[in-house]
Amino acid sequence: MSNPSELAFPIIITDRAIAQLRRLLERDGRPEAFLRVGVKGGGCSGFEYVTRIDTQLKQIDLEQTFEGVKVVCDAKSAVFLRGATFDYTGNLIGGGFKFENPNVAKSCGCGTSFTPKKA
Repeated sequence: MSNPSELAFPIIITDRAIAQLRRLLERDGRPEAFLRVGVKGGGCSGFEYVTRIDTQLKQIDLEQTFEGVKVVCDAKSAVFLRGATFDYTGNLIGGGFKFENPNVAKSCGCGTSFTPKKA
């Protein structure tokens, strides 16, 4: 498992997620493409996770390269994702990319939205 320093990047990316991300980015074909992770207001629990392939960096972005895979997170989202793990499971039911986030007070049944713990 890859574990960047807490100061450099807010999340841990598992080896399984890195392997799947590498496949997705190769399929995308754009050499400048990277994975963007973050959170935005919405979903049934208050905030929802955002993951997408992107090519445009913003001034508030933090970035880390994991075994050749570039991952970017904006500084505002980093507050809610600090210490989280991003994993991938190929299970037929409930499979795909998932966050395990220690900053969550509760989450919805599907796992895509959450309520953060109070500071």
